[in-house]
Amino acid sequence: MEVINPNLSEKARYDLDLVKRAESGDQKAYAELMARYRDAIYFMLLKMINNKTDAEDLTIEAFGKAFKNLSQYSPSYAFSTWLFKIASNNCIDYLRKKRSNHISIDGSFSEDKEMDSHIHLKDETPDPEENLIRAQKAVLMRTVVKKLKPRYRTLIELRYFKEYSYEEISEELDLPLGTVKAQLFRARELLFNTLKNTEVKK
Repeated sequence: MEVINPNLSEKARYDLDLVKRAESGDQKAYAELMARYRDAIYFMLLKMINNKTDAEDLTIEAFGKAFKNLSQYSPSYAFSTWLFKIASNNCIDYLRKKRSNHISIDGSFSEDKEMDSHIHLKDETPDPEENLIRAQKAVLMRTVVKKLKPRYRTLIELRYFKEYSYEEISEELDLPLGTVKAQLFRARELLFNTLKNTEVKK
């Protein structure tokens, strides 16, 4: 990691400690990071997209991408700033694909302009680091969704961690597309309930 910003708040420094623990494979650290920011991320996305279902979907995707790329985080700025940037960029990408036009968020995070060049998520390539990341994600899945039924765990993993499309999941599981969407809706609902009931102690 880079040199730590001496101006980081106490909250940001605690987040940094959680990030370091998560990178070391501490599944509780992953769960705590999610617990600390899931609501704030969700409401930011809801304001951007004005659709509760899509906001829930994108919230999980944002955490999945952030956890997958923790090695790209620099403590020269707060983890929350980095996480919100990933979430907003992911939402913008979603809206671009959905509306097929350009949407800019220039100025929306003016305080983050100086860090824009640092936030470039690494391309996925099969290397030892990626294998480690996948192993950490597997641990996270067991921790956060351990109470879900197997079929829901599979759906969550395919959709939010392996980033399969609905069509790809339908083909992978040999299920009708409508069934996949309905079960994913239920799986997402159960996942959020599990997260809300996750008790995290400092």
